[in-house]
Amino acid sequence: MKATLGDMSNVNVRNRLEHLRREINYHNYRYHVLDEPVISDYEYDQLMAELRTIEMEHPEWITPDSPTQRVGAAPAVKFEKVKHPAPILSLSNAFSEQDVRDWFERIVKLDARIRTVDYVVEPKIDGLTVVLHYQKGTFIQGATRGDGEVGEDVTNNLRTIKVLPIRIPVDPKGLPPPEYIVVRGEVFIAIKDFEALNKRLEEAGEKTYLNPRNTAAGSLRQLDPNLTAERPLTLLTYDIVTLQGELQPPQSHLELLSYLRNYGFPVVEEVHCNSLDKVLDAYEYYSKKRNQLPYEVDGAVIKVNPLELANSLGFVGKDPRGALAFKFPALEMTTKLIDIGVNVGRTGVLTPYAILEPINIGGVVVKQATLHNFDYIAEKDIRIGDRVSVKRAGDVIPYVIGPITALRTGSEQIYHPPLICPACNQPVEHFEGEVAWYCVNAACPAQLIRNIEHFVSRNAMDIVGMGIKIVTQLVSANLVHDVADLYYLSKNDLLKLEGFANKKAENILQAIEVSKTRPLDRLITALGIRGVGEVVARDLATTFKNIDNLSKASFEDLQQVEGIGPNIAQAILDWFQRERNQVVLEKLKATGVWPKGEEITGDSLIPDTLSGLTFVITGTLSGFTRDQAKSYIESRGGKVTDSVSHHTDYLIAGDKPGSKYDKAIKLEIPIVDEDTLKKMGG
Repeated sequence: MKATLGDMSNVNVRNRLEHLRREINYHNYRYHVLDEPVISDYEYDQLMAELRTIEMEHPEWITPDSPTQRVGAAPAVKFEKVKHPAPILSLSNAFSEQDVRDWFERIVKLDARIRTVDYVVEPKIDGLTVVLHYQKGTFIQGATRGDGEVGEDVTNNLRTIKVLPIRIPVDPKGLPPPEYIVVRGEVFIAIKDFEALNKRLEEAGEKTYLNPRNTAAGSLRQLDPNLTAERPLTLLTYDIVTLQGELQPPQSHLELLSYLRNYGFPVVEEVHCNSLDKVLDAYEYYSKKRNQLPYEVDGAVIKVNPLELANSLGFVGKDPRGALAFKFPALEMTTKLIDIGVNVGRTGVLTPYAILEPINIGGVVVKQATLHNFDYIAEKDIRIGDRVSVKRAGDVIPYVIGPITALRTGSEQIYHPPLICPACNQPVEHFEGEVAWYCVNAACPAQLIRNIEHFVSRNAMDIVGMGIKIVTQLVSANLVHDVADLYYLSKNDLLKLEGFANKKAENILQAIEVSKTRPLDRLITALGIRGVGEVVARDLATTFKNIDNLSKASFEDLQQVEGIGPNIAQAILDWFQRERNQVVLEKLKATGVWPKGEEITGDSLIPDTLSGLTFVITGTLSGFTRDQAKSYIESRGGKVTDSVSHHTDYLIAGDKPGSKYDKAIKLEIPIVDEDTLKKMGG
C-alpha cells in the first residue's frame, strides 16, 4: 500500500520530490525531444499530479527548474530557436467530475461572475502544438511549443501541410488581414490516414509506427521537409496568441473561433455551454463520441467563454485558471509482457495473446490482450519480458500496440510460433503467404463442438434436429469425442441428457441413421478440410469416386481438379496424413458411412444442359430457395460460386439484388431471372 505524505518524514518526501523531478524531466525529454515516450500520457499525468501535491504542501521547495514550472522540454539542438511572442501555456488537468467542480469553486471565489458565465468545450486533440505567425496575411514562421517560451523553427515543414493557409484570408470576402497574428493549433495525423500509412509501410516491408501522435511529432520535426511532406499531417487551430492591427478583436472564445474560420483556418469543433452542468454533459458527449472522432483525443478542454474574464483569472504557476483539461479515462498504458499464450479457435486457427502484469486501463483491470496473429508479433518485434504499450478503446478487446525497445535489458526472449497445437499436441499447419496457423486434427478438443456442428449441418450430413445445443450437451457429457462417435450413440445415451424423452431420442437416432445415405460430396464437405467447401467437395467426389481414392491422391492428382490450387491440395494431403483423422474415417466406415461417388450423379434422366457454366446467385428467389437453385444448377452440370468475376457466365438475380448485381453490370455479365434459368436447364 502506498504511503501518504503524512506518513513520510520530510527527508523522505524531499527525496521523493527530487526523484519525481528527475523522472519527469527524463520523460519530458523522451516525449518532446526524441518523440519516443516510454510511458503513457496517463502515467505521466500521475507523476505530475504527485509532484504538484508535494509542492503544494511545501511551496518553499518549488524551484524555477521544476517540471511544474515548465510547459514542455527544451527545443532540439538541430532546429533554430524561436522565442514566442507570449507564453504558450499548458493546462491544469482534471480526472473526475469532482475535480471540475473544485476548479469551478476556486475560480468563483476569484470572480463571482463565473456562476453565470458561459463556456466552450472542445475535444483535446492528441497531437503536437504549433505556433503560426502571419505578417500582413502571409505565413512567415511556424514553431513547436518547446518549453513554452522558446520553440523550434519548423516553418518549411509546416508549409507541406496542405490545410495550413499560406495566405489569409483563404477565401477573400473583403476582409483585410490583420497586421500581425499568431495562431495556436495542433498538428496530428487522422486515424484513417495513420492506418493507411502503416498499411503502405507494411506492404513495402518497412517498419510501421506505433501511434498517430508520435508519428506526427516525428514527421514534423524532420530536418528534410521532403520527408515531412510524405506523411499525412493535418492541422486544427483553436487559439490566438497575439493579434495586432485589428480594430475589433474577438471578445469571446466563440468569436475567436469564428474569426479564425473566417480567415480560412481549419478550426477545432466546439460545444457552447451555458452552465457547469452543460459542460459536464459536453464532456460525456465527447467521451461517448471518442471512438467516432477522426482523430485521437485524450480529453475535453473547458474554457471560460468571455476572454476578458478568462484572462483576469490569472494563473496557477504557468497554468491559466480560465481553462481546464478534463482527461478521459486512460486508453493506453504500459506494462510488462510476462508471456505469450495461444488460443485454438473453433475453426482451428491458432491465435496468440499477451499475458500481462495487471494494469488498470480506463477503470478495467487488464491481464490479457490480443496480439492479433504471429506475423504481428514478428513485425513489431514483440518479445517476452518487454515493456509494452497496451490500448483499450470502448468495448474493443485490449491489444498490444508494440514494445518500448528503449527499456530492453537484454533478457527479453524472441517468440517463435508453436509447432504443436496446445490443445491436442498434434502438429500445426502453416502455409507460406498465409497469416493463419492451423490445427487440422478433427478430434482436437478445442475445435470439437464446432467440428461436430459443421458435420451435422444442412449442407453437410444434414442430421435433422441436432443443433448446437444438443451438440454441446453430447460433448459436455463425454458421449462424443469426434464426429464418428455420433453413429455409436444409443437411446440410453441420449436419455441421460437434459430435455430428452423417448420420442426425441428416437427422432435423433433416426436422423443419424438417415444421414448414412448422404452422397459422397456431403461427407467430404462434412469432414471440414480447410479450403474444401461444397463446390470443391463436389469436384473431388466426381473425380475420385470414394474416400479411399481421395485419401491416396497425390499432390499432383489433386491439383488436376478444377479450382484446387497448391494450398488447398496441401491441406487435403495434410488432413488425410493425420493419424487421428484416419481413426475417424475407420470408425465412419465401420458404421456404414462410406458413400460412393456414383451416388452424387442423381437421376440419370436429368439433362446435362448447364455443363461448363458458372453461376452466381443474388437476391431473393420466389420459386427456389438459394440451396434449391444451387442443387438445380449442379444437378445439370453447372457450378455455383459466391463472387462475381470474369469467370462468371451468368448472374441469377432475384428480388433486392445486392452489390453482385452492380458488379455483373460493370463486367457485362448476362443477368437472368429464375424462369430463364429453368428454360436453360431444360
